[in-house]
Amino acid sequence: MPLLASLLRRPRAAALLAALLLATVLLAAALPAAAARPLARPHALPEPAALDAEVARAMAATGARGLAVAVVDDGRVVQVRAYGERNARGEPLRTDTVMYGASLTKAVFAYTVMQLVDDGRIELDRPLADYFDRPLPDYPADRKYGPYADLAGDERWRKLTARHLLTHSGGFANFAFLEPDRRLRIHFEPGTRYSYSGEGLILLQFALERGLGLDLGREMDERVFAPLGMRDTGMIWQPRFAANLADGWTLDGTAVAHDERSRVRAAGSMDTSIADIARFAAALVRGEGLSPRSRKDLVRAQLPIASASQFPVLQPDLPAAQRRRDLAAGLGVVAFRGPQGAGFIKGGHDDNTGNTLVCIERGRRCVVLLSNDVRAEPAFAHLVAFVLGETGAPYRWEYGSMRFWEPSR
Repeated sequence: MPLLASLLRRPRAAALLAALLLATVLLAAALPAAAARPLARPHALPEPAALDAEVARAMAATGARGLAVAVVDDGRVVQVRAYGERNARGEPLRTDTVMYGASLTKAVFAYTVMQLVDDGRIELDRPLADYFDRPLPDYPADRKYGPYADLAGDERWRKLTARHLLTHSGGFANFAFLEPDRRLRIHFEPGTRYSYSGEGLILLQFALERGLGLDLGREMDERVFAPLGMRDTGMIWQPRFAANLADGWTLDGTAVAHDERSRVRAAGSMDTSIADIARFAAALVRGEGLSPRSRKDLVRAQLPIASASQFPVLQPDLPAAQRRRDLAAGLGVVAFRGPQGAGFIKGGHDDNTGNTLVCIERGRRCVVLLSNDVRAEPAFAHLVAFVLGETGAPYRWEYGSMRFWEPSR
C-alpha cells in the first residue's frame, strides 16, 4: 500500500495506473460470457451396457441400420462398439469394419499438414504462390485437382495461404462443380470470413504435391496411419478392404455399395474403421505427433464463424447480435466453447454416410460416431451428450434445420 500511495502522488504514474486498470476492465468485459462462467463438473461416462442400450434406442427410433461408437477418456481409447449391419446381406458391422470417413478426412489432413509445418516443409501464412513454379492458372487441367485456369484474371489467388484453406476462408464454394457454371471462382477476400470449402483443401493438396513434390497418400500413411496403428485406414481403395467392408443406406432406406475411391482427395477420400479413427482422436486430443505449438494452433479459435449454419455455403453472415460468440474455425476442425470449456468438432457426411467427432480439452475426452446409414445423424447430438454430457457442440449450426431425435423420458 505505501508503494501504491507513492505512485498515486506522481501524476504520470497515476495516469498510467488508471489506464492499465481501464484496459483490464475493458478486456474482461470483452471476453465471451462462457469464459467467465465456472465450468460444469465432469460428466460420468456411461458403462458399456448403458451405451449399448442408448444406441439401440437411437437406432430403433431413426431406422439406422449400422452405427459405431468410440469413447476417449484422458487421451486413451476406453470403449469401441459397433452395432447393426454393414451391408444389405445382414452381415454384422464390426469395430474393424472399413467405413467411409467422408470429411473426417479433413481433420486428419490438417494434422498431417501441421506435422509438415513442424518439419519446416510449409508455413501456414506464406502465400502458396511461393511454392509453385508458374502462376496457378497456368497449370494444365488435372481431374485430381481443381480447374485453376478459371482463376485467370483474379489475382487474389496469389494471397491464398495454408491457414486460409484450413480455416475455410479461401473464398471458394464447396466445390467448383457445384457452381452454376461449374467454374472455380473466389467469392470474397481470402482470410476475411468462414465458408466451408472442400475445394480449398484440394488446392492445399495441390500445393503439397505439385509445389513441394510430396505424395499426400504416402505422407498420411507414414506420418499418421502407420505410427498410430491404423491398419484398416487408407486414402484410396485397397482390395484387402473388401472382406470386411461397410456399404451404406440413404434417407429413403436405399442400400448403396461402398465407393471404391481411386484418387487421394484431402477433402474426403479416407476409408477407416471405428477402432482406427478412435486411435486418431486419442492422439489428437493428447497432442501426440505434433509440437505443442502446432497442436494448440490446430484446435484453437482462428477465425470467427458468423453464419447461421454450415450449409448452404457462402450464405450472408448473421448480424453481430445473433452470432455464436464461442464458435470459430480451427485448422480442419471447428472450435467451440461450452459448459465444459473448450472443445472442437468435425463432421463427415454424404448421401449414405454420417460421421461426427467431438472432443473436450478438459479431461482429454472425445466421442466418435461413424454410421453407414445417414438416418443415424438426427441422434448424434443426443448420443454425444449421453456420453460426454452437455458440451455446447454446435449441432444446430452443423445440421441447420434438421429435426433432432430426443428420447422420451
